[in-house]
Amino acid sequence: MHSASPRSAARPIASALLAFVAGSAVQLAQERLFDGRVYLALLLGATVALVLTWRSRRALRWRPLALLLACAVVGFGQTGWRASVFQSHGLAVELEGRDLRVRGIVDAMPQSGQAGTRFRLQVEDARTAVDGQAVPLPALIYLGWYPGSATAPPLGAADDFAELKRPPQPLRAGERWQMTVRLRAPHGNRNPHGFDYELWLWEQGLQATGYVRSGSQDAAAQPLGQTGRRPVELARQGVRDRIFDRVAERQTAGLIAALVVGDQNAIERADWDLFRATGVAHLMSISGLHVSMFAWLAGALVGMAWRRSAWLCLRWPAPHAALLGGMVLALAYAVFSGWGVPAQRTVWMLATAGLLRLSGRRWPWPAVWSLVCAVVVAVDPWSLTQAGFWLSFVAVGVLFASDLGDTAARATPAAAVVARLRAALREQALITMALTPLTLVLFGQVSVVALVANALAIPWVTLVITPLAMLGVVAAPLWLLAATAVDALGIFLQWLAQWPFATLAVARSPWWVGASGLLGGMLLAMGLPWTLRLAGLPLLLPLLLWQSPRPAVGEFDLLAADIGQGNAVLVRTAGHALLYDAGPRYSLDSDAGHRVLVPLLRALGVRLDRLLLSHRDSDHTGGALSVLAMQPQAELLSSIEGEHVLQSVRTVQRCQAGQRWNWDGVEFSVLHPQPADYAGHPRPNALSCVLRIASQSGTPPRVALLVGDIEAPQEHALVASGAALRADLLLVPHHGSRSSSSGEFLDAVAPRLALVQAGYRNRFGHPAPAPMQRYRERGIVVIDSPHCGAALWRSVQPQQVHCERTQSARYWQHVAP
Repeated sequence: MHSASPRSAARPIASALLAFVAGSAVQLAQERLFDGRVYLALLLGATVALVLTWRSRRALRWRPLALLLACAVVGFGQTGWRASVFQSHGLAVELEGRDLRVRGIVDAMPQSGQAGTRFRLQVEDARTAVDGQAVPLPALIYLGWYPGSATAPPLGAADDFAELKRPPQPLRAGERWQMTVRLRAPHGNRNPHGFDYELWLWEQGLQATGYVRSGSQDAAAQPLGQTGRRPVELARQGVRDRIFDRVAERQTAGLIAALVVGDQNAIERADWDLFRATGVAHLMSISGLHVSMFAWLAGALVGMAWRRSAWLCLRWPAPHAALLGGMVLALAYAVFSGWGVPAQRTVWMLATAGLLRLSGRRWPWPAVWSLVCAVVVAVDPWSLTQAGFWLSFVAVGVLFASDLGDTAARATPAAAVVARLRAALREQALITMALTPLTLVLFGQVSVVALVANALAIPWVTLVITPLAMLGVVAAPLWLLAATAVDALGIFLQWLAQWPFATLAVARSPWWVGASGLLGGMLLAMGLPWTLRLAGLPLLLPLLLWQSPRPAVGEFDLLAADIGQGNAVLVRTAGHALLYDAGPRYSLDSDAGHRVLVPLLRALGVRLDRLLLSHRDSDHTGGALSVLAMQPQAELLSSIEGEHVLQSVRTVQRCQAGQRWNWDGVEFSVLHPQPADYAGHPRPNALSCVLRIASQSGTPPRVALLVGDIEAPQEHALVASGAALRADLLLVPHHGSRSSSSGEFLDAVAPRLALVQAGYRNRFGHPAPAPMQRYRERGIVVIDSPHCGAALWRSVQPQQVHCERTQSARYWQHVAP
């Protein structure tokens, strides 16, 4: 009897591993979790079935299928059970918004910024601030701390706090503090194709967010001493502080800090934009490439040192020592750099492949690839939702499948260098070719100059900047050399970014279009005959030419974006688009335009014809600069004063009653303010531009009314003027404040539906109970962004609103009470 070959034995193992991954992926698609005991029963039952089926000696035809099914159920069960256990320790609803006195340890290096500091706190004890009653809290919470007597995050802050730059008082990793905090459940903005902040918190193990109460009526926060329990984080913080002390230019210092200690928040927003435009963003944080290169370099050094000792070589082969040493040192590097999700993923990949090699097994590459993938998913099932996971594994699979071989193995030294350079360029070209469709599917844009940029940036960052930055830990003057190298790279990237069509952006497409593009990219990159490779080109065309569906002539769509406390409504006709307000400004570095609206417009393939800013308040104009920078052709219509900063950016046309225009059979009318309203010094809310939008194809026409922050006096004036106010959809005035939504105004508008754009648990209490009662009395259905997320309304379906939170619900997403 002949034993099975390693290759034949590896095939069923690879299939079983991929079935495990598929089972985990199915669980991630659940909208709501089952009871945890259901998952546990599935996990235990499938594990027993797997063992019995695997050990069975009977050659049954159903055995392979049973193995695959058992592995899939194991993946489904273990992922669901872990999720249910984690979710059971979440923040109780009754504790949201209450003042709590908390004692805990600063769990990681704090992130400081312009408005304050954000940090993670490991909770040791929690009690109500009023009566000292003990309450249960999640083990790890995410806090913002604002200087002075601030008692709440800045206006419009999207996720409890703004982008931060400077701590209100020193905070060090490992310190124990006692402080008064106000918490809420993890709640982020939900927009089509937008960033899933709630999933990010889930991945980080954070089950509550909030801020430190530092007002005059609050008990002062008390430092209780250094515990020494976070030595790595404390060392990281010390190195980061030394970098900023040594390197004068903060922008450059931030990049060096990101490469040394993994502090990605230290990189300026403008730099991130540049790196994305040139396709080198993966190099500017502790990514899989950095960990892999560090492992290779560390392994080479360990191997060299090992070979210098005959005694060591006799006891263990130098290649094995180099492999193990590289893995161990890469683990240490990943831990010191913050143990981020990409670094963790790479460590598990390297460890799995390395241990398989040390065992002496020589599996075919599909089996190795499947094993590494399954190990990563077993450790972190939610990595399947991360773009970096797919980019990493597709790149590795392409390199395996292309089978480049060692072209320089038998060459002369000079020819070997040339051959290796050619091989490296070919690898980069293949990876770029394969990942371009995937990047378009995941992000909606790709850098056209990425191949050129990476050809220089990869060796420059990995062989020059990163080593200098790391060696600066023991020889600080080297950070100045690293800064010079960073500046030189920046000049090169700026030059590339200025090329015409440096980036290609496409509208986000449905899954079948994306699948076609991915298949086309894989065919082009695979080591196949060119006749087969060229078949990939037509498969790419649907992805490149896809256009987001638009309304028919005479109809319009209205998308109320989820931007926190503020207004931002996108109106689209068959061939035109208008954005009504641009959401809040979160800080000097961050706004709703950059965070939400620019990605949303890009994902939908929208080219704005007009930006209408209702009035000057920052929760309506905060994102305007970012939007106008992306949409240079957009006209600006607003009631802002002549001294406003936007007046120097774009010519502003004053909005006033009587203005009308028609786009594709849809009538737009400005109803307020009157020209006389600009006299004197009226409050900004009183000058809110009121926009009426009416379709012309239906009978009766369907109407939406967008009213900004008008209040009762302006509502009365509109009713008294006899303006055409009746509408199917109303954007609730002033986010539902007590001073708006008067009874006479609601009777005049008589909408079926009303939309409230307000932040979850915002400090203004919007929408207020009294006006909401008036809506209920009139049978008007009110839909708010905390419960709905982004709300899509179509004039062809005037009684329906599509909510992003329900259309793409997942169990880790918060459900507002």
